[in-house]
Amino acid sequence: MCGHCCSTPLLDQVPASLIPCLDSKVTMEAGGLPLELWRMILAYLHLPDLGRCSLVCRAWYELILSLDSTRWRQLCLDCIECRHPNWPNQPNVEPESWREAFKQHYLASKTWTKNALDLESSICFSLFRRRRERRTLSVGPGHEFDSLGSALAMASLYDRIVLFPGVYEEQGEIILKVPVEIVGHGKLGEVALLASIDQHCSTTRLCNLVFMPAWFSPFMFKTTSGHVQFDNCNFENGHIQIHGPGTCQVKFCTFKNTHVFLHNVPLCVLENCEFVGSENNSVTVEGHPSADKNWAYKYLLGLIKSSPSVLPTENSDSLMSLDLESRDQAWSPRTCDIVIEGSQSPTSPTSSSPKPGSKAGSQEAEVGSDGERVAQTPDSSDGGLSPSGEDEDEDQLMYRLSYQVQGPRPVLGGSFLGPPLPGASIQLPSCLVLNSLQQELQKDKEAMALASSVQGCLIRKCLFRDGKGGVFVCSYGRAKMEGNIFRNLTYAVRCIHNSKIVMLRNDIHRCRASGIFLRLEGGGLIAGNNIYHNAEAGVDIRKKSDPLILCNQIHHGLRSGIVVLGNGKGIIRSNQIFSNKEAGIYILYHGNPIVSGNHIFKGRAAGIAVNENGKGLITENVIRENQWGGVDIRRGGVPVLRSNLICFGYSDGVVVGEEGKGLIEGNTIYANKGCGVWMMSSSLPHVTSNHVSYNGLYGVAMFSQKDGSGEFPGGHGAQENFSEDGDAILWETELEKDDDPLRRPITIALVESNSINHNGASGLYVQSSEALHIITNVIHANGDRGITVAQSSQLTRVANNSISCNRQSGVKVEAQCKVELRGNGIYDNRGHGIITKGDSTIVIENDIIGNRGSGLQLLPRSDTKVIKNRIHSFRAYGIAVRGRTKALVQENIIFQGKTNKTIFQQVSNNHECIMKNNKFLVFKKKSDTWRLVNPPARPHLENSLRGPSAAHSGQKVTAMATRITARVEALWGDSPWPWYMLEFLGSWTQALHCSPSRGTTEGHRIPGPPCPVPGSKEEAKEITLLTCHCCRSSR
Repeated sequence: MCGHCCSTPLLDQVPASLIPCLDSKVTMEAGGLPLELWRMILAYLHLPDLGRCSLVCRAWYELILSLDSTRWRQLCLDCIECRHPNWPNQPNVEPESWREAFKQHYLASKTWTKNALDLESSICFSLFRRRRERRTLSVGPGHEFDSLGSALAMASLYDRIVLFPGVYEEQGEIILKVPVEIVGHGKLGEVALLASIDQHCSTTRLCNLVFMPAWFSPFMFKTTSGHVQFDNCNFENGHIQIHGPGTCQVKFCTFKNTHVFLHNVPLCVLENCEFVGSENNSVTVEGHPSADKNWAYKYLLGLIKSSPSVLPTENSDSLMSLDLESRDQAWSPRTCDIVIEGSQSPTSPTSSSPKPGSKAGSQEAEVGSDGERVAQTPDSSDGGLSPSGEDEDEDQLMYRLSYQVQGPRPVLGGSFLGPPLPGASIQLPSCLVLNSLQQELQKDKEAMALASSVQGCLIRKCLFRDGKGGVFVCSYGRAKMEGNIFRNLTYAVRCIHNSKIVMLRNDIHRCRASGIFLRLEGGGLIAGNNIYHNAEAGVDIRKKSDPLILCNQIHHGLRSGIVVLGNGKGIIRSNQIFSNKEAGIYILYHGNPIVSGNHIFKGRAAGIAVNENGKGLITENVIRENQWGGVDIRRGGVPVLRSNLICFGYSDGVVVGEEGKGLIEGNTIYANKGCGVWMMSSSLPHVTSNHVSYNGLYGVAMFSQKDGSGEFPGGHGAQENFSEDGDAILWETELEKDDDPLRRPITIALVESNSINHNGASGLYVQSSEALHIITNVIHANGDRGITVAQSSQLTRVANNSISCNRQSGVKVEAQCKVELRGNGIYDNRGHGIITKGDSTIVIENDIIGNRGSGLQLLPRSDTKVIKNRIHSFRAYGIAVRGRTKALVQENIIFQGKTNKTIFQQVSNNHECIMKNNKFLVFKKKSDTWRLVNPPARPHLENSLRGPSAAHSGQKVTAMATRITARVEALWGDSPWPWYMLEFLGSWTQALHCSPSRGTTEGHRIPGPPCPVPGSKEEAKEITLLTCHCCRSSR
């Protein structure tokens, strides 16, 4: 400290209880002066006088403390041994307390003398000798000594050597054998020392000096065991080397093209320093902290714990705010709203929702040129449960489409069940609200332990700029960085070879490569940092590195936000990753991180890309408003994508490209402008239990290829150069071959148990050269067909799905497709139930009920087997055969929809269409009733997802049973089925009169003709067939 300040006790060193408590009025107004004048007078006192005044009484003590913005500020700024408390990062921002800042510097400046008492007490008879006063030795022209070396030769313990202005060049190495303090006189820069100093003593302090290397050595200072303290010094074009158990304490220093090398240090502290123009690393921390600690270790540790921490508190726990309209406006980390931007959502609510007061089904549908019915009603996309129009006789046909097995429950509720409205605020559920850093540390003991640990090197409130490297930690090194700024470097931090870093609240931007780089089992904690505008990845994790990355803002990168590759791991949680030019998170080459609870948005490529055999568990993230796919999987990528919200993307929600794999489960894929899930036929994903709704194009689509599929933007399938320092990395020689139980291998792409509803085009579109299984999905109220199979050279198996209320046909199969439709419920679609041109189509055991067009339409040159289906068309024919068609229609039950329509239509005499063992039932008498139950188990859509017109349509249907009130005329053909064994119009309702204690109930029939003669017409009586299916499975 300044000469007049050195022996002054701090105010905090005097216990307040010992200060006399006098009446403030008596004390302060004894001379008749108001407090304002007392403050003006006291502002002229030096530090020793302020200390004495504070001991008068409590009122004077509090008065001295109140001089924070005046006298304490002046004392702090006028001290030649320190600089502005917020230098170099925020020199224009005042500290919370100038007195506290001055106190911290005062305490820190005395660390180097803490061992003086121990040293003197070891000298014999020290208690009987008077304590020797420290001498001051002056060096300079006209002073006691001409050179530093000559002054050191005469110095004793803890003497103070003052160098007066000038340049001091030492011709040989200086050995420090006794503890001394070397201080430059005057302003910083007036004293320059060209020397190589080797410290052999226990402690020393150097202050207010400019260091340059001597002509014979690049090392300006080095020590192997002692403690060194640098205050307010400049170092230029040289090296500083500290070996453990040596320690160092550096504050308010500038390092220009200077390398600080710390080897096996137990503890070193670098505070408020500036590192500029380095040609290599600015700071290198190498080796595990030494177990052998010198005397200064405990004092440095106490000083660190007593100083203000950058760890978050409950009252101050927000990340740095950013302008997100000019820089894509960052959210507060506690936000739970999403605002839909733009003038129109991907699926216009006007086309998917009926106008108030509109009547569902009020207009007839027309038949297109290819035989497909096209709805004209504007409210048909949400599809009511009842297809009946206002002109229908409600007594003639009443039924309810009730589905026996509940479909996948939505991961999210509320706003995500209805159509997106422009400008509307969408409430996120609690599981997707971004956690604060304090919350993350409280729930993760490992993270809290890392954040609180101090080991190796502590670097805080420093500035690294305009050089090659910032901090390099290697070979089991340990380093902690708090509140630093890294800018305009090649890289900010590198951590390799089993080293650990802790990075809290740093600002890392405009690096020419990656901001933070971890390799070869590097790890640690990276939390609360602001990482942006870097040329490569914000964080690069590779070669078995496994960091914990929490609550960072990673944005506006020129490539990806985070890259994980080469067996890299890590936990990436509660970060905001946005506005990066490539993927927000890019996983490849067997990278396998856990990515959870992040908000990834407004990227110019994919939100998350998984390529080149990348893995990863990706769960409970909000991925929104990205230019390309929300998640992009290809080239052997095999992630687990679970319980994410993927919404409002400008392209597809999930893209599974060439050779992509993985489990896509339980996600909400909502309101993306492209498809909900887009897949290539060469991929093998398992898509299950997702809610895919209100996307602009198809809900789920599989293509053989995509236009421009070989040209992807970076992070969306592009080949990137991930070599380091120009060397090619042979990743495959190092890859782990571990088995992951989360990834169940499959041999055929599988789409099962999804809810696919209210999408702009077909719910599921197939144009594939590979096999595909589509099982137990709810495909509801989509803007085109339920399922379109445009190309399928391998078998596409469609089984046990519920396909309802789509704007056109339930299922359409184009020419030259191989499709098997088995056990599906195809209900209430505004076109045909099934329309096929395929040359190998099997339609077996389906319930095709209540569609506006024909139940089944066979187009020319198709080859179809129609077996054991239950078919009912509301307005048209049960089966319509158009042109020359090859078909086998066998053992089906076909019901007439209206009395003025026929059951079967065949346009031309076609000998290749074989009708065999079918039952045709028509209306005859109004009083007869069929009650037909026991459908196969199929999923159903919850009422909240059905659409706005569901409640209106539901008023026309019965609540518990399927009833057809009709006069039935049986055209039996040569059917082997007894007429009383019919289980009609599947997938409608639970069995009536079902006893939980019994597996089934008895069937009952009212007597009638026991076995009608083939071809005869006999009047049927009421039949009731009841079957319990409480124990039916969901598949």
